Amino acid sequence: MNCTECKGKGYQVISYKICESCHGTGVKSQLNLKEHIKGVSSQARERFELDEEQEVPCSICKGKGEIEVREKCPACDGKGEINTCKKCGKTIDSGDYCSECKEDTKSQVYLLPANCEVEDLELGANYKGTISRVENYGVFVSLSKNLFGLLRMNSPSYSKGDEIIVKVNAIKQRRGEVEISPSKVKDGYQLVKLKRNIARTRIGDITTNSMGKSVLLIGEIIQIQQTSGPTIFTISDETGTTWAAAFDQPGIRVYPHLNIGNIVEIVGEVSLHSGKIQIESESIDRLHGPESQEARKRIDEALDQKAEPENTELLIESEVLMDLQEPMRKAAKAIRRAILDGRSILVRHHADADGICAGVAIEKAVIPLLKEINNSSDAEWHFFKRAPSKAPFYELEDVVKDLSFALEDLERHGQKLPLLVLMDNGSTEEDILALMKVKIYDIEVVVVDHHYPGEVKEGKVAVDEYVDVHVNPYLVGGDSNITAGALAVELAKMINPEIKDRLLHLPGIAAVGDHARSPEANKYIQMAADKGYDAHDLDKIASCIDFEAFYLRFMNGRGIIDTILGLGNREKHQKLVDTLYNESQRRVEWQLKAALPNLKTQKLANNIIFNVLDVEKFAHKFTFPAPGKTCGYVHDQMVQKYGEEEPIITLAYGPDFGVIRATDAVNEIFGFNLNTIILRLMEEIPEAGVDGGGHECAGSLKFVEGLSKEVLQAFAGEVLALETKSK
Repeated sequence: MNCTECKGKGYQVISYKICESCHGTGVKSQLNLKEHIKGVSSQARERFELDEEQEVPCSICKGKGEIEVREKCPACDGKGEINTCKKCGKTIDSGDYCSECKEDTKSQVYLLPANCEVEDLELGANYKGTISRVENYGVFVSLSKNLFGLLRMNSPSYSKGDEIIVKVNAIKQRRGEVEISPSKVKDGYQLVKLKRNIARTRIGDITTNSMGKSVLLIGEIIQIQQTSGPTIFTISDETGTTWAAAFDQPGIRVYPHLNIGNIVEIVGEVSLHSGKIQIESESIDRLHGPESQEARKRIDEALDQKAEPENTELLIESEVLMDLQEPMRKAAKAIRRAILDGRSILVRHHADADGICAGVAIEKAVIPLLKEINNSSDAEWHFFKRAPSKAPFYELEDVVKDLSFALEDLERHGQKLPLLVLMDNGSTEEDILALMKVKIYDIEVVVVDHHYPGEVKEGKVAVDEYVDVHVNPYLVGGDSNITAGALAVELAKMINPEIKDRLLHLPGIAAVGDHARSPEANKYIQMAADKGYDAHDLDKIASCIDFEAFYLRFMNGRGIIDTILGLGNREKHQKLVDTLYNESQRRVEWQLKAALPNLKTQKLANNIIFNVLDVEKFAHKFTFPAPGKTCGYVHDQMVQKYGEEEPIITLAYGPDFGVIRATDAVNEIFGFNLNTIILRLMEEIPEAGVDGGGHECAGSLKFVEGLSKEVLQAFAGEVLALETKSK
């Protein structure tokens, strides 16, 4: 084995001295070079012509400026290798055992690993084997996968599969034959499991040229899958991921003591399965102590470096986005690291145009990376899930489903607990209870949102206690007019730069769908126009997404949504968008015919135009558009009538809920913020169970049905008092 003192070099560095050739500078100037080329032919000298100022590394010290002073390693006498006792590890001159251990070996029986060859045998030693064949003249004993001998005897009483201890009498290496005889070892012997001394192979170095070769891998188990045949262990080291098949009886898990996250040493043969490289394992041993710690450190450092985003440049110029660049980089790194760690990624997003654009952007960035590093053809379905949420926050109904599926995947399929990515939700105090449940299981959480997160103190908000990475414009002085869809595309580009061009129009769709008004929104809309989508196209696509999301409910609709967003066949995209848009507009007009005649409009004393609609009585139920969208369409009608510059608030209410829309003018003139009003209502009428929130000028509130009148009147009072409060 290599000497532990000199690491196999045969020498030790005892000091350093200044390089005499370059005088410690590490470089040779033009003048030095001219001295070296004296006497060289003129033709050869021309190849050395350099500028007077040009410098090159010193060839003696390789540019370091100093050279090592070495002495022969005393531990190995300069050989670079030492011979150690196989039993106690003591350094010895020759042989396999020291004098103290040599006597003890007489009672030892060796069990060979499957990959042992004839040269690994020791003459006169005792080995435990398995009878593989029985004949009248004797039995064939398998000592390893490729190593067996004939134990001659008349009419043997053994059966195939019986274990037997034999002694090696002769080794004919040239012919690959072994002569064995019955061992005289009695009961009470010491069974020693041997390991073949094979150098570690890095997973990244295994290629099709390695087929049929025995390799030793050291890595982390990131998945265990029990199939109808072998148990499949997914193994990762600092260079890549591979799969080790452990064969045993069908339906029985091999190595039940091994679990996800264990550091293991695998010895096996490289093979191909379904066109993918796989290791047919001969042994899998869990490592402990320093070996395990060193391997884990090596893997963590390498994966951490690989997880760093490749490109963090922004698509547009924006001070707010510049300030968010570091949180977005951390979010991108967390997602890339989850992919490399073999964790699944669960994306939860709001089920509207903005949220769906955000979720799809992350989906398109992650899936190609999953396919690249996973052997399974359906890795994208096992390791990535995108799920819409009806509410603009992470509610208990969603978290119960997510935790149930995650824990079931851990139990049934051996998957690690997922990375949870919340898009267009996750920032508000309403999210906290669900996030508390997630954190009980130590699940990592990334939030990318643009909803009002509450009061910001030193760059932190209430929800930050329960999330690992939080990206929100409010944290750096921005507002909701930079949409989650825009943030997600910036993030997706950091995760996987190759998908950037496919997603350039998504921020424009998100901005139009969420009625964003900001310089950033205008830049993103122009970016979509450069790709061939004008403002009307963006509006149609956003309307179609909202229409389809109503009927998809809790399904992600991957194929349909891709077509609507123009991420698939362009001809099908145009046909589907035209069809859905025409039908959605027909239903909107149908709803408005029922709602507008029953809309109550009043200009308050503070000049706010206040619109109120009972959607429970004067709107069609259980169809598109839902109450929230109905309020939005009614509000848009009032904006068209009075103008965007006017302060307009629209309230659509039902038995136990209210939906609010307001123009930016209300916020600019009166400082209107729906979230702060809801907080005041919670204090004023605690028995009403008021809850809700959203953006400053768009959101919802909930309350108990019996106190609906008190809550709605209190809300109207808050609106009426806005002018007084702003003075």
